[in-house]
Amino acid sequence: METISILVDVQNVYYTTKQAYGRNFDYNKFWAKATGNRKVVKAVAYAIDRGDQKQKQFQNILKAIGFEVKLKPYIQRSDGSAKGDWD
Repeated sequence: METISILVDVQNVYYTTKQAYGRNFDYNKFWAKATGNRKVVKAVAYAIDRGDQKQKQFQNILKAIGFEVKLKPYIQRSDGSAKGDWD
């Protein structure tokens, strides 16, 4: 059986899908397509932590699908700019 690792940058996937296609990314469909008859060795979704309830629900959905969710704090700077990516 083939083994795979899945690494997802949640913010980049979200904004790219919104801008390019005007829709939301379906992580359930992605998981089904990517895993198929493969064994998942590791699956990590990298995201930012803004602390809001809707985001926490989304993170729980990712966990239920099979992702380990790694969070980086969202930082609002005094000049109004923000930092929260994994780049």
